Amino acid sequence: MALPEVKQTATEARLSAMSLPDAGCTRAAREDALARVREMGLPGRRDEYWKYTRPDTLVSPDVTPAEVFASDEPVMFDGFDRLKIVFVDGVFDADASDDLSMEGVTIDRIEDICCKDIHWAKELYGVLEARGQQPVQRPLAALNTAFARDGVAIHVTGKPSRPISLIYRHGSETSDAMLHHIIRVESGAEVTILENGPAASRFNKCMEIDVADGGVLHHVRAQGRDHQRRAATHMFTRLGAASVYKSFTLTVNGVLTRNEQVVELTGDDAVAHVAGACVGDGDFHHDDTVFITHDAVNCESRQVFKKVLRNGATGVFQGKILVKAGAQKTDGYQISQSLLLDDDSQFLAKPELEIYADDVACSHGSTSGAIDDTALFYLRSRGVPVKEATNMLTLAFLAEAVDEIEDQSLASDIVTRLEGWLARRS
Repeated sequence: MALPEVKQTATEARLSAMSLPDAGCTRAAREDALARVREMGLPGRRDEYWKYTRPDTLVSPDVTPAEVFASDEPVMFDGFDRLKIVFVDGVFDADASDDLSMEGVTIDRIEDICCKDIHWAKELYGVLEARGQQPVQRPLAALNTAFARDGVAIHVTGKPSRPISLIYRHGSETSDAMLHHIIRVESGAEVTILENGPAASRFNKCMEIDVADGGVLHHVRAQGRDHQRRAATHMFTRLGAASVYKSFTLTVNGVLTRNEQVVELTGDDAVAHVAGACVGDGDFHHDDTVFITHDAVNCESRQVFKKVLRNGATGVFQGKILVKAGAQKTDGYQISQSLLLDDDSQFLAKPELEIYADDVACSHGSTSGAIDDTALFYLRSRGVPVKEATNMLTLAFLAEAVDEIEDQSLASDIVTRLEGWLARRS
């Protein structure tokens, strides 16, 4: 079916300002992705999964300038021993990065694998993103697959002794960054991936994750600092039998952020937990869109998302659990909740279940509300000032999401950051 003229014009305007990289072994995948973009068109407000979030500034050929934020706040995860991979405005910074060699893992830049005829990542580049286009189209992810010039391919064959940390720095007020990462976790291997930083004025990131039977991947991400930034991120994950994938995202700033997670549980006894906590103030729009597909027996998934909003901030949650025929013994849980600290903020939620198996336990819930007056009165009656009491109750509200982080030292660091953000804005 032909695209509406308005969408086709907007799509071609964006594409005309871009060119495909000289991509070697990824060339075919990039050309396929470009064809998908032209077939789907870039997103508009009439699209079902974009009706709560305006995509205009994410698809425009021009970048809305974003001021680079300076802060004395300690850098996220700086107290942890980690292998650091640094990108500035979407370009790898070798001088700021660590040596990319470590036991149990091999790391290559996407730019380097494009020059090789044979590389394990060739079999994955664009594959999970293409699978994730059904039944919901995700054209910004296809745009990334076609045009991203940098990123890393991480092959985990053992259990690295420290996390791999992807650090995104923002240097130019008009930077327009695209990064594409590929992660393959082999059977019995285990790794922790950290991400943090504002990245660019406009950021489009795609991550394709393939976890083999018995593999484990922990992912913890912090989005914050530069408030005027805009970002659209996509994570496509495929899980084998008895594998584990746990992902948590903290967001504390950003005028527009859209995080998409697409997870396929394709092997029996797989586990997928996706969680997020965000606190927004003022001109803050945050969208979590999650699609989890159960296509195997006795699998478990959890979606836990908490948002604290005030001064006109907007939060969005669109989450779906799809249980295919034959995916018996599925355990699917989904909760999305917002704490509205004033009458000007809003939370827009669209929870969904689609089930084609009969022996399942699936549930979803979504709530919005204000601070509990009884709990607030209890704290104030014991001498706790109102602002401090409000912050304590806010942290308690976010706790269920933060508890999804398995590493307690990382969870404590996240809580410390939340405490600092709330204290600065009390």
